[in-house]
Amino acid sequence: MATMTANPPAIARPQATVSAPEAWKPHHNPWVVALTVTLATFMEVLDTSIANVALPHIAGSLGASSEEATWVLTSYLVSSAVVLPISGWLSNRIGRKRFYMICVAVFTVCSLLCGLAPTLPLLILARILQGAGGGGLAPSEQAILADTFPVEKRGQAFAVYGMAVVVAPAIGPTLGGWITDNFNWHWIFFINLPIGLISLWLSNRMVEDPPHLKIRKEQAKHLKIDFMGLGLVALGVGCLEFTLDKGQEKDWFGSPMIVFFALLAAVTLLIFVFWEWNHPDPIVDLKLLKNRNFGTAVFLQLILGMVLFGSTVLIPQYLQGLLGYTAERAGMVLSPAGFVMMLMMFVAGRSLGKFDPRIMVCLGYLVTAVGLYNLTRLDLNTAYGTVTLWRMFQVVGLAFIFIPISTLNYVGVPPSKTNQISSLSNFARNLGGSAGTALLTTFLARNAQVNQVTLSANVVPGGISYRLYTDRIKEMMMAKGMSAASASQMAVGQAYQEMLRQASMLSYRNAFAILAGTIFLLSPLPFIMRLPTKAAKPDPEALGGH
Repeated sequence: MATMTANPPAIARPQATVSAPEAWKPHHNPWVVALTVTLATFMEVLDTSIANVALPHIAGSLGASSEEATWVLTSYLVSSAVVLPISGWLSNRIGRKRFYMICVAVFTVCSLLCGLAPTLPLLILARILQGAGGGGLAPSEQAILADTFPVEKRGQAFAVYGMAVVVAPAIGPTLGGWITDNFNWHWIFFINLPIGLISLWLSNRMVEDPPHLKIRKEQAKHLKIDFMGLGLVALGVGCLEFTLDKGQEKDWFGSPMIVFFALLAAVTLLIFVFWEWNHPDPIVDLKLLKNRNFGTAVFLQLILGMVLFGSTVLIPQYLQGLLGYTAERAGMVLSPAGFVMMLMMFVAGRSLGKFDPRIMVCLGYLVTAVGLYNLTRLDLNTAYGTVTLWRMFQVVGLAFIFIPISTLNYVGVPPSKTNQISSLSNFARNLGGSAGTALLTTFLARNAQVNQVTLSANVVPGGISYRLYTDRIKEMMMAKGMSAASASQMAVGQAYQEMLRQASMLSYRNAFAILAGTIFLLSPLPFIMRLPTKAAKPDPEALGGH
């Protein structure tokens, strides 16, 4: 009965609810608050990118295989994915500032535990706990920015936040390589300690909860905790993340284990949707998706995650697998693009109040599509500088997608729902990243096999081109002292390896073409969304009776 008496006033007086954030202003300079929450973002994203580079060193140090060591990454992703969708609910229950500081503290303490871990199982356990803290950071930070800044300045605030998101991965691989080469892998976790402590001190002084959150927190005290919803979302999202992460490695549905986890994820998440839709105080307020802006934004964030994470995985794999680049050199190809995107974040943030954000998103998608399609020109002889420039061009439009969507997310949604908005949109982007990476990895493997069959069907052993190629290899081997028979066998093997490389190259080209086509087709969708106003009224449908 407490829920029935607590909620109607919010619906009966929507104007009071909407005007609250306009009347409330933080006690400290909003830009200081923005820099404070951005610091923890930088720490979390940097740690993730550094851990990727140091994985072989971790495996060697702890006596683990490469497959076992990947659990250092997988455990973190699964844990953070579980926390992401429920972070909005947790913020409402215990207060957003308190929840945010708990997340920073957990991430910092667990970074220390990761660095001290003497065995792989203990490191994985520490990473699971670290992921629980890291998963709640991004949604809390974006919700804090949305409440701290007025509508017309949110774009610039999200631009500052976005700079940290793109700069950290840009310097992460290089910094990670330097740390592991000159010290050891333990220090990739220890460097989080000073950043985390500074972030905690600043957050305690600068961050505050607005009045509508304090009211929401008091109302939540009278509501029962939805343990059923918590269990369902943890199990369902965990199984889904595991399926996406390990699917290609285990041959997808050829593996009974993947079939089991996929079915368990599907059934659990379906039950979760039904349960949460009818619950008076849901862990994840799915009825917000009925809001036109937010529903569209979540879908666009999902696709943005697929493209952003997918292309970031594809290019280093291409450079290392086909062009023979080292991990550090491949990271150097990506680094300039990170700084270009940082610059474009600033440009997009400044432009948001001057242009229709829907046009900005549309143009961002079109430019990104052209940039991705341009990558289909990659071949086995593409120069380092050329790949670097093409990657820089490919990311130019992403800032014009990320910042306007982050702003349009909140249009027509009551301020009391900002925590839910930020957690759901971040979850969509991360889920898109996991799904995009899994699907692209599978596509590369399967399409390379198709290309291999096609190419081999056109190889004629007695043909002039084939004979000239093998004769040249044979002559080179014989000049090094190899016998004619061995040189001939070596030439055939070399021709086969070259065919495999070309088949793989074509699969990468096709993957970039598919990404480009998908992005191009989505470019009209932003015009479904409403434009923001200085005092946007909540969408009655989005309230859903809550």
